[in-house]
Amino acid sequence: MFQVHPYDVHLDGERNINDKNKAKIEAAFAQKDTLRVAFISDTHLWHSGARDGVADINGRPDVDFVIHCGDLTDTGTVKEYKWARSIFDDLRVPYVALIGNHDFLGTGDQVYGYMYGDMDFSFIVSRVKFVCLNTNATEYDYMAAVPNFDFMENEMVCDSSCFDRTVIVMHAPPYCEQFNNNVCKAFRRYLDFFPGLMCCVYGHNHSDDVEEIYGDGLIFYGIDCAEHRNYRIMTITPDGYEMEQIFY
Repeated sequence: MFQVHPYDVHLDGERNINDKNKAKIEAAFAQKDTLRVAFISDTHLWHSGARDGVADINGRPDVDFVIHCGDLTDTGTVKEYKWARSIFDDLRVPYVALIGNHDFLGTGDQVYGYMYGDMDFSFIVSRVKFVCLNTNATEYDYMAAVPNFDFMENEMVCDSSCFDRTVIVMHAPPYCEQFNNNVCKAFRRYLDFFPGLMCCVYGHNHSDDVEEIYGDGLIFYGIDCAEHRNYRIMTITPDGYEMEQIFY
């Protein structure tokens, strides 16, 4: 009888997914020597590609958990978020998801907050800290602290006795149209203070990229979109890490 507007934050179902799954990840793999992390990104409305990606990950018993680098949706509607949540509920391993610029559209940021939680978050597993940052500055018209340097400063030292290495994850990379490029150089300087920084991982560009954005040896890995039917698995060992591109 009544129609609900697509941007009305009329929500039900599971919420605080990131906090719940972070706890599962930290508990399950705290003492594991070798981690296998699948990075996916930009599923948008390519649902068949996203489902097939989930099936491919589920067929790999050595994958420990999944990080989605953002753009779960295309226009940030409640229905799109529910579709995405339904698809990723089928993962046999826990996952966390960053917010992408498309996920902000309309009231999408509120829906993300309900379903997933804070836009900046971190977790530690096997002495590796994964720092997940909201870098979608354009969505605030550059009027908010994005990237949040206060959050980054805290993460450099918070629980410092529990981690020796760091992986930085974001949606929009430095020097793209979504990043606050006025602070690109300051952002790079902040990264230097994270213990044992191994690499940075991002989404947004819908392409698989391996590049030194700053030309100084720090590798940034761009994760492709679901339409192109590939993702990456990062294998972290006590001696370093490897990145593998997976096609499905």
